[in-house]
Order: sequence, then structure tokens, then C-alpha cells
Amino acid sequence: MKDIIPNNYFWQDGVIRLRAIQPEDWEEHYNNRFDTPARRLVDYEVELPPTMVEAKRFAEEFADFSTNQGRIMFTIENFECENVGGINLNSIDERNGTFSIGIQINRDHRGNGCGTRAMRILLRYAFFERRLNKFNVSILEGNDASEKMMKKLGCIQEGIRRQVVYTNGKYLNEILFGMTKEEFEQMEDKVLIK
Repeated sequence: MKDIIPNNYFWQDGVIRLRAIQPEDWEEHYNNRFDTPARRLVDYEVELPPTMVEAKRFAEEFADFSTNQGRIMFTIENFECENVGGINLNSIDERNGTFSIGIQINRDHRGNGCGTRAMRILLRYAFFERRLNKFNVSILEGNDASEKMMKKLGCIQEGIRRQVVYTNGKYLNEILFGMTKEEFEQMEDKVLIK
């Protein structure tokens, strides 16, 4: 795929781009399902063993934005066209202007800022193109990487729902974060100044 000049294409920055899920993305979805610690942090549970049939169905169902079922699904890729992970805009409430974002970065690409970059692109879309006003997200206690990313993005911890998730033999807290469009704009101004 020929590189698109970053300044001229909304869905990318200088390192990553968001694109539509394609049927061939099923393999990464399948492989990610074997990462139990990460999946537990995403879905707050231990999933049943993955199947190729389920992974192919997932990729086909969300390919080319053909269905959204309340979620707009993207694949995150780097400029070498490697699949870095997935991200989705979900829980969209047009009336109240609220939304959430789900993200999982593939094991080999964690810790290099790809998740934060993808989040910024999708937050810009939600706030500046969809006219949404408030980003809400919850993370499971112990998900230090996501907590760090939320703070780096400028999210504010709004509360803790105590002992609401049972997994791995323990009750865990759910930590609530949020950010308004105005707060995002202020954070983006700081990023642009650097």
C-alpha cells in the first residue's frame, strides 16, 4: 500500500493509520484471543478457547464497516502494513453526546505509543466530526498500561466502582475515567505546542 502523506489523511499520523477491518485480519483476532491476561483486561473475563470459525466470522462481520452493531471497528496498522491491533468507537449516545472506545494492541507492539496515537485519532473523529462531547471509559484495577494511557491522553479519574468484576478468583474494582471535548482540545493544544 502506498503511503499517504500524513498531513493530508485524517486517519493516520506519522506512525500509524486506522483502516477498515478486512477478512484476512481474522488471524490476528484469533492469535490475540490466546493472550488471556490482555483479554481479561479488555473483556473482564476469561473467554472460551478461540476458534478459527469465530475469528473468521468476526472479521467478515465487521469488514469494510459493513455493520456496526453499535461499534465502529478499525484495524490499527503501522506504515509497514503490519497489523498493530484493533480499536473501536462504541456506546455512542448521540442524544447526550457520550461515547467510549475499546482498544487492544497486539503483544509485539505494546509499549511504543501506538495505542495512544490510535486513541488520539479516534478521539479527534468523535469530538470534531461526530460532535460528541464526552468520552467515558472504565478500566479494570491492575490494568496499569491503560491507566497510564488514559492519564497521558488527559482523561480524569471520575470514580471507582468497588468490587464489581469477579475474575481470577477475586473481586476487582472498575476505575472510571472521562474527558470532555473541551478538555481534549486543551490537551491537543499542549501536544501541538511541543
